[in-house]
Amino acid sequence: MCGVNGIYNLQGLPDPKSAIQKMNKLSAHRGPDATDFCIQDNKIALGHNRLSIIDLSDEANQPMLSNDGNLVLVFNGEIYNYLKLKEQLKESYDFKTNSDSEVLLAAYQKWGKGCLHKLDGMFAFAIWNKKDETLFIARDRLGIKPLYYFDNNKHFAFSSEIRSLISLPFIEKKIDEEGLVDYLRYGTVHAPRTIVKNVKMLEAGHYIFLSDDEYKIERYWDIGIFINRKAENQSYEEVTKEIKERLLTSVKNRMQADVPYGAFLSGGIDSSAVVALMSKVSPRPVRTFSISFDEEEFSEAKYASIIAEKFKTEHTQINLTPQDFLNDLPAALDAMDHPSADGINSYVVAKVTKEKGVTMALSGLGGDELFAGYDIFHRAINLLDKKWMYSFPLVFRKLAGKTLQLVKPSIASDKITETITKKYLELPFYYPVSRQLLPDDMIKKVTHKNSLPKNAVFEYGVEHIDVEKPGFNVPFLSKVSFLELHTYMQNVLLRDVDQMSMASALEVRVPFLDHNFVEYVYGVPDEYKFPYTPKKLLVDSMGDLLPKEVVNRKKMGFVFPWQHWMKKELKDFCVTQLNWLKKQPYFDADAIDELWQLFLNNHYKVTWSRVWHLVVLAHWLQRNEVTY
Repeated sequence: MCGVNGIYNLQGLPDPKSAIQKMNKLSAHRGPDATDFCIQDNKIALGHNRLSIIDLSDEANQPMLSNDGNLVLVFNGEIYNYLKLKEQLKESYDFKTNSDSEVLLAAYQKWGKGCLHKLDGMFAFAIWNKKDETLFIARDRLGIKPLYYFDNNKHFAFSSEIRSLISLPFIEKKIDEEGLVDYLRYGTVHAPRTIVKNVKMLEAGHYIFLSDDEYKIERYWDIGIFINRKAENQSYEEVTKEIKERLLTSVKNRMQADVPYGAFLSGGIDSSAVVALMSKVSPRPVRTFSISFDEEEFSEAKYASIIAEKFKTEHTQINLTPQDFLNDLPAALDAMDHPSADGINSYVVAKVTKEKGVTMALSGLGGDELFAGYDIFHRAINLLDKKWMYSFPLVFRKLAGKTLQLVKPSIASDKITETITKKYLELPFYYPVSRQLLPDDMIKKVTHKNSLPKNAVFEYGVEHIDVEKPGFNVPFLSKVSFLELHTYMQNVLLRDVDQMSMASALEVRVPFLDHNFVEYVYGVPDEYKFPYTPKKLLVDSMGDLLPKEVVNRKKMGFVFPWQHWMKKELKDFCVTQLNWLKKQPYFDADAIDELWQLFLNNHYKVTWSRVWHLVVLAHWLQRNEVTY
């Protein structure tokens, strides 16, 4: 895992060398093993921070030149099928290293952009062609590795991190107003926007091609088009067998490393499945890591211990007290490259994992999205049978919603009311409600605005699901998975895991997000995938590998006791950040005070998550000197 940086068109830039070195310095935590840069033909500056995982030799450092000296590569990620590709390429390419980076260079030299369809891995890379003076940038299919960019028609710059980008003298540190509203809604900003004006995130499965005469951004992978429909003609037993085999292959591929590795183990179904399969192929006990709390209702320690004992792992349990958390909080917040309502949990477990001598870890991320592990999957199926409600006029549906809110006041009731009063009871219309933190009426009060920009999640759903398009005839639960994968997972979970693990120079690999595995599971019929019990299809696929105590446990999610801490140990910190936010011209001080008091008074409308992302935003804006 690494950090990549680049500036295209150096004309008019006073000191390109200092600029690229500063970018490298700001992303140095991503790759502490080697840092270097090159400037080519006064056209482009490329920088790289290396975290050595495969081929630890200096010859594998970057920027890397192709064997003919024409191509220059900076690459962040891992290509898991690099050995197979190397076999295909060795007749036409004289390899100097044992790295996957050089295989990527050779693949691009031979196949051009077509190499993207041959790569199995997670990646964000840039290749400069000296002869043609063209720049090619690409991001992996599922958005596991980040890539941010800026273009003002004069300079084009890119980086693994926003902080490196906004260090450049030609980028203004201004808030993106639509991005700000998106953040208030969801605790993140959905690609291609970010919280910073004119700084964008390259969307998953896309590439950029750039020269003096051409500039294009194109999608090369779409799950709706690349869906594997094999499961439609298989029995349930055949599907479960294939899922286990495919996941085992994915796990085995992701255990390739020349450094010590381990796994995050929460004791949930997904991480337990990964650890179980790792144990089947690992020649030595798998090293596992989990977090526990004194507050038992949040601690998953006993379930993690069950799995650790069953598979004889070398287990490390991280007991986290409020004071431990307070000690780590400043560093965790400083590690955020982009503000996020989540992610602190990933920072803590990654930090301890790295301190124990592990450089790469596997995670169970993606299992919930693929195997209907969230409540939204149940709710979506239930709503399919309730379209009859729309035979009633809107006024009656509003009345029913108000009655529910009076009889059973809760955030859930508020969301049900919002759902049944939408224009249509269709997935793109009600899905955005499920993940929204602050409702629009609260955002209007907090930002003293009468109207808000369009909802990014709604716009994405309408564009990709509500419109008839070739290849998107997929099972209904897979449509829900599509929205989960492309909104919440890519823009919250994957971004958080990357920025928080790379803060400690720890590489995290995600077997559930192998694109071949995703394409297959995406095509599994709903009758096989429906979660009559938690993630039934995945559990059945694992057979007797998962203990009943883990399978039948109540889903907890990887969260900290925020509700308690924010009213006690973290109270002063929260107040300080909110007080700063109240002084900013784009926020209403009285509305923020009201929100905080409702939280302190345990009002059902204001849970910890509806305040914490404001606290994080205030800290991030101050630290990065981003203004309105």
